[in-house]
Amino acid sequence: MKDKLLPILIIFSALIFIFRLFWLQVINVDETQFSKKNSIERVYQYPERGYIFDRNNNLLVGNESFYDLMITPKYLKQIDTVEFCNILKIKKSELIDKIKKAKKFSQLKPSVFLSQISKKDFAVIQEKLWKYSGFSITRKSNRKYVINSASNLLGYISEVNDYEVKDNSYYESGELIGRQGLEKSYENKLRGLKGVKYYQKDKFNRVIDSYKNGTLDSIYVQAKDINLGIDINLQTYGDSLMINKFGSIIAIEPSSGEILSLVNAPSFDPNLLIGRSRSKNYLKLKNDSIGKPLFDRGLQGQYPPGSTFKLVNGLIALQEKVINEKTIISCNEGHFYSRKRFMRCHCEIGTKNNLNKAVYNSCNTYFANIYKQTIEKYPDSKIGINNWKKHVESFGFGTYLGYDHPIGQPGLIPGSNYYDQWYPNGGWKAATTISNGIGQGEILTTPIQLANLTAIIANRGWYKTPHFVKNISNDSIDSKFNEKKYTSIDSIHFEKIIKGMFDVVEKGTAQNAKIKGIQVAGKTGTAENFIKINNKRLQLTDHSIFIGFAPKENPKIAIAVFIENGYWGTRWAAPIASLMIEKYLSKEIKRKYLENYIINGNLMEEYKKPYLNTNFKINE
Repeated sequence: MKDKLLPILIIFSALIFIFRLFWLQVINVDETQFSKKNSIERVYQYPERGYIFDRNNNLLVGNESFYDLMITPKYLKQIDTVEFCNILKIKKSELIDKIKKAKKFSQLKPSVFLSQISKKDFAVIQEKLWKYSGFSITRKSNRKYVINSASNLLGYISEVNDYEVKDNSYYESGELIGRQGLEKSYENKLRGLKGVKYYQKDKFNRVIDSYKNGTLDSIYVQAKDINLGIDINLQTYGDSLMINKFGSIIAIEPSSGEILSLVNAPSFDPNLLIGRSRSKNYLKLKNDSIGKPLFDRGLQGQYPPGSTFKLVNGLIALQEKVINEKTIISCNEGHFYSRKRFMRCHCEIGTKNNLNKAVYNSCNTYFANIYKQTIEKYPDSKIGINNWKKHVESFGFGTYLGYDHPIGQPGLIPGSNYYDQWYPNGGWKAATTISNGIGQGEILTTPIQLANLTAIIANRGWYKTPHFVKNISNDSIDSKFNEKKYTSIDSIHFEKIIKGMFDVVEKGTAQNAKIKGIQVAGKTGTAENFIKINNKRLQLTDHSIFIGFAPKENPKIAIAVFIENGYWGTRWAAPIASLMIEKYLSKEIKRKYLENYIINGNLMEEYKKPYLNTNFKINE
């Protein structure tokens, strides 16, 4: 037996080696292992990035060719650096840094030296490239934004950074990735899957054949095109109405939750964030400290909702049975909500409001009182306000809503925990939080949340999660966008609020939003506006807000308009909303006088006021 042990060990060891070699060379085809070998070259095939269309198949985003200048350090020779830098329009220090970076990456493998070269610049470079060994050109494609609109919505693409390459094995240095907006949200759909071919090289680094007869090669998978819910004609019309104004317009199709427009003002040309000037243009946009065009007010702006929130408090009071539609509350230019504290209202002395009249007159006294009654219905203020908060959150307030865009803010709906922090010894009660009753106080909402509120009322109590993408080619959108979400309010109560909203336009605070032949239901809002400059809190001109939907029966559009420093809701927001509704439903504007008034309206002096007597720098 001892005589046989040595041969058995030798045979066993040989089998292990044979199996290991077979595993490494045949079975284990892990790309990350053999692709690192200098004897194997990978050549990627990139699918064209998916196209983006609007709801009516109008092209919004396409592609155009660009060129990357590649460098292989091993083949570099002495060059005329002055001429080379002039051709490429770069500094000598930049040239040296890029060569160092390329050598650190690999002496033998090509890497991107200069990316996203335009056709015009490529023509100049191509003529003299033969003089510079070690450099070559790779053709790729980049985005082309067909419209000068919806820049924050669409987003942009840019080169992956070192962290992204490290964290995601799919990407390599020099490749492009969706950086913001829908380009980021739908990156996996819009990029497709790149293919790869492997080639065997000899000791002189020359390609001699395909690796393993091409058995490990893969073909690319075509990217998917997407259709947005956006109506580009409505979107660009909204842009024209927002010239020289800061704010947002958001329109939603109530039945589907599809977003028809997301206008952010001021905006910028999305093509500014393409090509080699992207970084410079981005920095310029970022440094605009007043307009803040990179800040999407519709998704990120958190503001008090003002009187638009009275509709929510009215619905909650109906659900909690603290009022009915006939409940009368008297107003005397306001009311005392405690012995020494008075809340003003524009109603005349002796005005008696029921729910309908309180909505179309926007009575502070009425809604402050029913809010207080809603909280005080319960034996403890904590229980009362938490119950109120639960109702409010069922409308999507205090959350990111779950839409398909990577940015946003949740706003704030305060509950007992919030007030316990401010009043650690207790002592707060309904009167302490009375401003919540009229959409001021601690409440913060985003314009998209207000648009969603409008869609909920239009639907009589339910909504579908707002979303931007309508269709994906050969694919489906997330199923959550097709699910109905119900509020905690019974549907029967919404008709009472809708009647008041209709009267807001017919005989109330927004009669300038009336459209012949279209029944519009709406609500104006005016929100207090504070800003901090040099650690001083200043009160500025109020924000102008309007929410509405049309037609009143079987609604096709729900809209929220928010104009910063726009005075009252009826001054700017209401007429802008009515023009958007008319444009969408009628396809043309008959009230040219109103359109001209809005288009020519200019609020820029309002935005400069707080900075005129400070050391704060204004970017012109």
